[in-house]
Amino acid sequence: MSLLSSLTNRIFVASASLVAVSIGLAAYRVNESVTAQAESDLQGGLADAAALVDDLSRRQFADFVNVASLIADLPRLKGAAATDDPPTVAPIAREFQPKIGSDVFVVLSSADRVLANAGRVRLDDAAIAAMVAACRRRPDGIAFQPYAGSLIHAIALPLEAGASSSGTLLAGFTLDREFADRIKVVTKSDIALAAGSTILASTLDERRTAELAALPAPAAAFVRQLGDEIYVGRVQPLGAEGGPEDPVAFVLRSRTERLRFLAALRWQLAIAGFAALLLATLVGYAIARTVTRPVRAITATMRDMAATGDLAREVPGAGRWDDEDAQVLASTFRQLTTALDRFRREAAQRERLSALGRWSTVVAHEIRNPLMIIKSATRTLRKRIGPEAVELAASIDEEVHRLNGVVADVLDFARPIRFDLAPADLGEICRNAAQAVQASADDAPVLVQCPFPRVPIVTDAERLRSVLVNVLTNAQHAVKARPGERANATAIRLLIENENENEKEKRPGANRWSIAVVDHGIGISDTDLPRLFEPFFTTRRTGSGLGLALARNIIEGLGGTITAESRLGAGTTVRIDLPEQAVRAEGHT
Repeated sequence: MSLLSSLTNRIFVASASLVAVSIGLAAYRVNESVTAQAESDLQGGLADAAALVDDLSRRQFADFVNVASLIADLPRLKGAAATDDPPTVAPIAREFQPKIGSDVFVVLSSADRVLANAGRVRLDDAAIAAMVAACRRRPDGIAFQPYAGSLIHAIALPLEAGASSSGTLLAGFTLDREFADRIKVVTKSDIALAAGSTILASTLDERRTAELAALPAPAAAFVRQLGDEIYVGRVQPLGAEGGPEDPVAFVLRSRTERLRFLAALRWQLAIAGFAALLLATLVGYAIARTVTRPVRAITATMRDMAATGDLAREVPGAGRWDDEDAQVLASTFRQLTTALDRFRREAAQRERLSALGRWSTVVAHEIRNPLMIIKSATRTLRKRIGPEAVELAASIDEEVHRLNGVVADVLDFARPIRFDLAPADLGEICRNAAQAVQASADDAPVLVQCPFPRVPIVTDAERLRSVLVNVLTNAQHAVKARPGERANATAIRLLIENENENEKEKRPGANRWSIAVVDHGIGISDTDLPRLFEPFFTTRRTGSGLGLALARNIIEGLGGTITAESRLGAGTTVRIDLPEQAVRAEGHT
């Protein structure tokens, strides 16, 4: 027996596999989407940070240049520089340096002699000369110059007094760790300032700064492993022209740090997927059980039936959550077994009745001959003996007549019924039957209700009359057994109805008639009603139990049906449905 041979396992495995694949695909798509979005946000933020670095650098220096130009045009500074006297220039330089907010504020004579050095950063003469030379090589007079672990961004402005030059103003500010920290606060990115292959200032720790400096010069966008983290970065030129010799700022963001939440997200997805898979597995198994549990119950009942032959064994009842189709299957199986059990019992009964019929025929013939002899002897006895013997002979003759009737019923029930079909009036048949059962004044009246002047029908009138007499006689006994109903004019009613009278179109030969015998007698109990048409079943001490059984054979032989409805203490209704054109049923002649 393989894993998938069971329906429960197939449903279970299929549902679990479907959920697992669905959750896996969903988790994969979510992970890919979130990762792509995080990468996109990281690159977009990095580009924004680089643009912000460029904007801060350029805007700050542009403002600085404007203020420095204004100061360089002041006649007071120009006049002091023209004196070529350091004591005269130094106080003025110290006055203007805070106003411009520069780190470097150097005033040079026309011969490039230092007249004043008032900045926060005091450059030596060699550094001043190198920086002035670098500025003068550029058309805009702006240059970058490394100095003491920082980068100085400076401009050299000529001081002109009249037509001649009175000197030069060298002003600038430093790009150092403090500057990088200020940019980091604004951009939320690490900043490294580099000139060539030298990292001048960095917001990274020393180890990562050293690793960054040791690696080859990065391109415009780059990815670097620094320490135990992966960084993505951009190279942002600091010069106006972005030349190869201009310093740059490395704008970096830790990809490891920014995407660290993905690991937690993946764990959450995995846990949620596992929980969903477990739940789906349990639900799938429970659903599979709703299908297979009733099926297994049916198969178990089938095995028991096959082993014991007991078709009356009940299939376990359906649960509240059992599958609807399985419930229908169980219900159908119960109906099938009930029908088979009923057919088996009916077949056994037919077999017994067949044997009984053959036996009763023999017995009836054996009894009838002595009965005739007894009857003949009784007639002779009446003629020869006194009044007492005559009375006794009359009683014997009555019992012989009753026994002869029983023998006739047995013979009629045991042998095939022969029908003599002919046109007749159903209303007339009913009236004759009602008249036959009202032979004495002690009998309850029978009210015949037939709204049709004539009811043509093709049937065996005599046998149908005998059935009606039998049914009406039973109604008479039921009414007599209920005190107070015997004198009621409607205690027994015989109604004739047309079952097709409400139909607009009638097929030829499809017309059917219904005869209802309604009495207000003592009624029949619920336990006796199902056995009413069984042979040899009777509730009367003197009954043979063959009258209604024979009546059912006759009615079914004429192509009709006979049914009974009753309520104990309220009365009984026997309904006979007949076709307008009787057809000999199979098994009847």
